[in-house]
Amino acid sequence: MEKRYNPQKVEERIYKFWEKGGYFTPKIIRGKKPFVITIPLPNVTGGLHAGHAMFVIEDIMTRYHRMLGEPTLWLPGFDHASIAVEYLTSKQLSQEGKTKEEVGRKAFLKRAHKFANDSKKYIREQLKLLGFSLDWTREAYTMDKIRSEAVTKAFNRLYKKGLIYQGERIINWCPKCQTAISDLENVYQEEKSKLYFIRYPLKSGSRDFIEIATTRPETMLADTAVAVHPKDRRWKKFIGKTAILPLVNRELPIIADQAIDPDFGTGALKVTPGHDQLDWEIGQRHKLMTEVVINKEGKIINTPPKYKGMDVLQARKAIVADLKKLGLLTKIIDHSHSLGHCQRCGTITEPLVSKQWFVKIAPLAKPALAAVKSGKIKIIPRRFTKIYIQWLENIHDWCISRQLWWGHKIPLRGEEDILDTWFSSALWPISVFGWPRKTKDLQYFYPTTIRETGYDILFFWVAREIMMCLEMTGKIPFKTVYLHGLVRDEKGRKFSKTKGIGFDPLDIIKKYGADALRMALVVGKPPGSDLKIEENKVIAYRNFANKIWNASRFALEYSQQNKEQRTKNKGKHKDDRWIIKELNKTTKSATKHIDSFRFDLAAEETYHFFWHTFCDKYIEMSKKRREEAQPTLLHVLETSLKLLHPFMPSITEEVWQIAKKKTAQFFKEEALIIAKWPKAK
Repeated sequence: MEKRYNPQKVEERIYKFWEKGGYFTPKIIRGKKPFVITIPLPNVTGGLHAGHAMFVIEDIMTRYHRMLGEPTLWLPGFDHASIAVEYLTSKQLSQEGKTKEEVGRKAFLKRAHKFANDSKKYIREQLKLLGFSLDWTREAYTMDKIRSEAVTKAFNRLYKKGLIYQGERIINWCPKCQTAISDLENVYQEEKSKLYFIRYPLKSGSRDFIEIATTRPETMLADTAVAVHPKDRRWKKFIGKTAILPLVNRELPIIADQAIDPDFGTGALKVTPGHDQLDWEIGQRHKLMTEVVINKEGKIINTPPKYKGMDVLQARKAIVADLKKLGLLTKIIDHSHSLGHCQRCGTITEPLVSKQWFVKIAPLAKPALAAVKSGKIKIIPRRFTKIYIQWLENIHDWCISRQLWWGHKIPLRGEEDILDTWFSSALWPISVFGWPRKTKDLQYFYPTTIRETGYDILFFWVAREIMMCLEMTGKIPFKTVYLHGLVRDEKGRKFSKTKGIGFDPLDIIKKYGADALRMALVVGKPPGSDLKIEENKVIAYRNFANKIWNASRFALEYSQQNKEQRTKNKGKHKDDRWIIKELNKTTKSATKHIDSFRFDLAAEETYHFFWHTFCDKYIEMSKKRREEAQPTLLHVLETSLKLLHPFMPSITEEVWQIAKKKTAQFFKEEALIIAKWPKAK
């Protein structure tokens, strides 16, 4: 063995060794239950960030179950990422002084395809450099031929059942991306704003008025009612009366609705069904008229000429000034509230009434709720079960049409809109195995074993997978949902490739090796908890890799000694009995932790055993009686490499291959990746 461990020299070579050996591709063994994970498909948006490196949890499970002797499949693939790729391709064009409309649809799509293919190639290499044991013979892509067939089949099936319809409803609109986005892509962020208190005179002719509070005075031009809570004593006498909308002079009924929060503002709410989700729902219940005064470019329309053509902020300023002149603006106070932002470009979204395609969610949500409530699907950590149930019990219909060019076209004649990316990814657990075709893979590997992903897409993706796969096959897509926390930068921001937040895992791997990064991402990170990644933590596990290497060199120095003598002396000395006892404890504990999804504890305990118990204590003890201790040294090293392999696969496999040549009677299996998981002895 070389004196120093060089991860850059070892990791890529070891990965090629695994690929060449076909160790990632399981055989279909009838009657034997497989362990199956499909990857949370990365978006083809240029490359991975350290958040994607959390796929390490899936590799840990995959390697563990492979060592248990189960047919084990971890299936890779990619998402075409409609909004993100369209945004990034348009950004490239913008830098060249062009727009997508100028280059035309055909040229734009050609460019987007190239961008996506280049991204796939780069991401594939990143996944390999991270040591992920994915079955590349089964790689899938949401826009390849098989997956496109699945999308068309699913859409037509839902459409024929009346679960897909076209209609005018309020949706979230991104003025920059110029497309509708779903509720889940509308990310709410706290913003500093103002709260405006405005008096609406009553029609009665008296000096009476009802005072409302709003953060968006510009939308008052589209008000069609004023609402109060039915039990709010302050406004009870006003229910049933009529108010006059300032600046427009429209008559507004004053209505009562349980959805009104009496503690917000004055307790009276201006109702604008055309520009607010809550107001839309109130409008539907009370059959209110819907007015629209903001268009898709964020400009004022259908109003008094004075405001026409203004953007939202200009109109707000002008309207506030006019209300002051009329003596109807009583006060303005500082106020913080949540505003929706486009998940991809960060632009503040506009709630707009628009004709779109929707999935009727309630019939699909019912069996998805039952699957979790009955325990057929288990969510880890358990606290997310309650959130999942609450969300599905209060879900809105899903807007699936997008005014973009990149993606699956809606499969109806004359339609130019495309489908929401999440429509195709919701089919992922079945489409990857060839559904709707009845393939051997679908019959053997579906349902899958587990869905492992970040908790932030429990609703974006996981709930939709459960709904869609149950509808298409009648079977749950997976039995367990494991949710890991998010990897954040030093400011606590979620990593995002599109927004340029975070770092490329390759930069860290080049400096310290993939094994060190993997351990840094796992240790100290229980299920569902966020992790701030710091370089010092990666350095610490780079040092641990060096410790493994040096301890292995020491243990293998005497590997050519007389086999009979080593076997004869094995485990008789009290120090040997002590270390084997500690090894057994660690083996039992690590196995228990992995089985209960506490990968952080399994990694940490194995790390402490190897460094502090084995290296710092036993190896030091063994130096005085080296030949006698040699069998125990090799036994502990062999078992330790197996326990560490799911977490640090490259260095452990490299040591295994070296040890196999020196002492085959201990390191018997041809490769550590398929060695039997240890049992306490």
